[in-house]
Amino acid sequence: MLQNKMLQWLIMILIAITLIVLAGFVLWDYMDRKSADPATEAASSVTNVKAPAKKSAAEVKELTVQMPEILTNLSNKQFVKVSFAFELENKKAKEEFENLDFRVKSIIIQTLADMTAEQVSGKKGQDNLKAVLINNLNGIFSAGKIAQIDITNIVIN
Repeated sequence: MLQNKMLQWLIMILIAITLIVLAGFVLWDYMDRKSADPATEAASSVTNVKAPAKKSAAEVKELTVQMPEILTNLSNKQFVKVSFAFELENKKAKEEFENLDFRVKSIIIQTLADMTAEQVSGKKGQDNLKAVLINNLNGIFSAGKIAQIDITNIVIN
């Protein structure tokens, strides 16, 4: 009789420990998903970027800054040579962009250094790169925002 009661208690304790461990794993997974970087998640698709208002071709050209070729390493030991055209919201934003072009280049190089050739290849990869850059770059401007980024040339080797 005593052994039967001890066996029941042992089984209940084992079940309780199993449930506690299971709850811990579920909670860990939930907290891990919550702590993911929201900027990276928002940049995972271009659909999260607001579309610019319709402008005439002359207005677009007036608000666009060309960035010549940037040559840098990717995270997988390959390199990329890429050129951009940045369309800004207004003239003040364009002036600020031109004054901070060194910082823009730095952010582009840092962003590309964390990516692989597969992540920047193809339409989906280039769209993702543009979305990440818009999210990373818009934080440094106070006079306006980047409305659109166009990749004018890209070579991956």
